[in-house]
Amino acid sequence: MADCYRHAATRPVVLLLHGGGQSRHAWATTARRLHSHGYTVVAYDTRGHGDSDWDPSGQYGVERFVSDLISIRGHVSADSPPAVVGASLGGLIILATHLLAPPDLWAAVVLVDITPRIEFHGARRVVSFMAAHPDGFDTLNDAADIIAEYNPRRARPENVDGLHKVLRQRSDGRWIWRWDPAFISSNFDVLQGNLMTSSEEFDAISGFLAEGARRIIAPTLLIRGALSDVVSQETVSEFLQLVPHAETTDVTGTGHMVAGDNNDAFTAAVTDFLDRTIRTPT
Repeated sequence: MADCYRHAATRPVVLLLHGGGQSRHAWATTARRLHSHGYTVVAYDTRGHGDSDWDPSGQYGVERFVSDLISIRGHVSADSPPAVVGASLGGLIILATHLLAPPDLWAAVVLVDITPRIEFHGARRVVSFMAAHPDGFDTLNDAADIIAEYNPRRARPENVDGLHKVLRQRSDGRWIWRWDPAFISSNFDVLQGNLMTSSEEFDAISGFLAEGARRIIAPTLLIRGALSDVVSQETVSEFLQLVPHAETTDVTGTGHMVAGDNNDAFTAAVTDFLDRTIRTPT
C-alpha cells in the first residue's frame, strides 16, 4: 500500500521508507512539504506493515525488503533515478540494496538515524518495545500511555484517534499493532538473546551493512537525532569513513524517531539537501 503525491514538475521522484513498526503515515507531513517543493513523492508500507500484506510464511529477511524496494523503484521511476529516504529499518534496506543492486539506482540517499553499526543497547531498547504487548491493549488510551512512557520527549496526545494509523482493533476488541509480529521474531533474535552471543552476531551484521555503505555513490545525507541512543557520534564518524562524500546533520532535541520528534526541522534538512544536490531531468 502506498500514498503518491504526484507533481507535474520534472524533479526526481522521492521514495520514503518508514522505520520498523511504522507505516507510510509517518511521512504524511514530510511528503506534503516535499511535494510543495516540486517533487513527486511516494511513501509505501513495507511488507508486513501498515496496510501491506503480511508474508504468509512469516519470513521478513532483508533480501525481501530489498526486492520490494527495487520493484517499486522500477514502477514509479523507471526512466530516471529517484531520491530515497529511509528511517531506521528503511535506512537498513537502502544500505542492503547497495549490496544486491547497482549503486546508480538513486539520485540521492538520505539515511535517518541509522548507520551500518548502531549502538547495541539503544537498538535493543527499540526492539524490546516492539516485542512487548504481543496481545495488544484494552484501549487506545492504554496504548497512548505506553507510547508516551517509551518516548517521553513527545507529549502524549489528548485525542488518541491518530493511533488508528498504527493500531487496529481485533474481533475481540483489543488493539494490536499494524505490523506482523513475525517481523520481529524472524529478524531480531540478535537483539533479544544472550548478550555475548548477540554481540558477535551484531558485529557480523554491521560488517555486512558497512560493505553496502562503501558502495554508495549518490549524494548522501545522514540525519541523526541529537539525543539518539541508536546512532552515536562514534558511529557517525565510522559512517563518514565508509562514505566520505556524505553530509551529516544533527536535529536538536530529537531521539531515534527524528521525524516524529521535530518534523519541521527534519523536513527542512531533507528538502534543503535534495534541492541542493539532485539534478532535475531535462
